[in-house]
Amino acid sequence: MPPKSDLMGAAEDVADQFLRVTKRYLPHLAHLCLISTFLEDGIRMWFQWNEQRDYIDLSWGCGAILATFFVLINMFGQLVGCVLVLARKFVPYACFGLFGIIFMQTIAYSILWDLKFLMRNLALGGGLLLLLAESRSEGKSMFAGVPTMNDNSPRQYMQLGGRVLLVLMFMTLLHLEASAFTIFQDIFGMALIILVAIGFKTKLAALTLVMWLLIINLVQNAFWNIPTYRPLHDFLKYDFFQTMSVIGGLLLVVALGPGGVSMDEHKKKW
Repeated sequence: MPPKSDLMGAAEDVADQFLRVTKRYLPHLAHLCLISTFLEDGIRMWFQWNEQRDYIDLSWGCGAILATFFVLINMFGQLVGCVLVLARKFVPYACFGLFGIIFMQTIAYSILWDLKFLMRNLALGGGLLLLLAESRSEGKSMFAGVPTMNDNSPRQYMQLGGRVLLVLMFMTLLHLEASAFTIFQDIFGMALIILVAIGFKTKLAALTLVMWLLIINLVQNAFWNIPTYRPLHDFLKYDFFQTMSVIGGLLLVVALGPGGVSMDEHKKKW
């Protein structure tokens, strides 16, 4: 049996080869996956305009005008933000706008009191943090004049925050059941996400987690198999695109690396 270090080295070589081959296309794929949930939600706002407006009006008693204004902001805010991200124009402004949309929806749809959906929204925020970090050059800082520790720029702390927040998405997928496969799935996935969070073997762990989440997403959230008139269709569709956004965040981790605040970076100094 080959030593574990040889197996790990071979796996890292495969991951590095994958990154070299896909280097030109991976960031674009990551962006598309990351904004997919915002794009789907913005389009849904258009096709379910009356339902969304009536829900906000009934939930908050704010009247049709304010409810309409809320739906407008959500729809255009998400669609415009997605276009800017895909065009790679004004990406920081697009990110801040999408952060605002997440905050508005968390309040308006009472997500703040639903732990599962709150954790998923925070994970989406983690993906946006990674996108924001990517858009910044190492030499620039929004905190000009503020000293940083260990020569780490705000970009590197954004990468750390993004990686940690992505952990929350996987936490919502834990089943905590007694079957052998479910226990293996939870332990295996948890080990990978911890590696991503602390930045150890980051690219390999993130790439493996991308494949893992993609399989889970296609199996568990196959909304295309459910008739559109059933409420389950919309729930599965929501989960599918949110998971795709987190996959996009993980692909950014693969493309960018873990950043300066990580075990991989500190290993280089040992």
